[in-house]
Amino acid sequence: MNTSTLPFTLGSASAALINARHACAPDAVLVSTMSAMFALDMLGETRRRIDSVPLMGGAGGIGLGLSLARPDVPVVVMDGDASLLMELGTLATVAHNGPRRYLHVVVNNGVQFNGATNFPSVNAQPGVDFAAMALAAGYARARRIDNHADWVAALPELLAAEGPSFVDLVVAAERPMVGAQRPQPILPDVQFVRMRMGSRRLAAELAA
Repeated sequence: MNTSTLPFTLGSASAALINARHACAPDAVLVSTMSAMFALDMLGETRRRIDSVPLMGGAGGIGLGLSLARPDVPVVVMDGDASLLMELGTLATVAHNGPRRYLHVVVNNGVQFNGATNFPSVNAQPGVDFAAMALAAGYARARRIDNHADWVAALPELLAAEGPSFVDLVVAAERPMVGAQRPQPILPDVQFVRMRMGSRRLAAELAA
């Protein structure tokens, strides 16, 4: 399929990441939050994964803790733009600690609650240069990627890189499903305990 003319979506970006992880870093741990969490759910990717929900803004810190505890294991953080804005200090903390194999991907779709209400994020207008922030904080490398081909091409090198890496991943927002005539459904209770369940599952996987 020719993806050059298709919108670059979180779903296609997540699928590419899953394929690259299986091929290049099968032992890598995934830390996801917000939209990325639901994208990975849809793709059925649960192995070696923990979600930072309901701890919005905590994905980078959770990933850092995992990387420092297990420097032999690559860590991939799928963060959100609105989530990172809540905890910008994470960038400096990660850079200061210099985790060995740490890939921090920020899903930059310019909205909060993607696919639900799509509230504009403060980074939408004017744009926030997340990659420049990461470099200024001290990440080893950072770049902005806004298309499928560049993302697929960059993934093997990013997954193998030493030191903290950062990607500002610019994707299209999903169509909002909540509005005046479509009230938001009540979130199931599992959404509020999934981090606890995921941490237990991940601990067992890392101990195996």
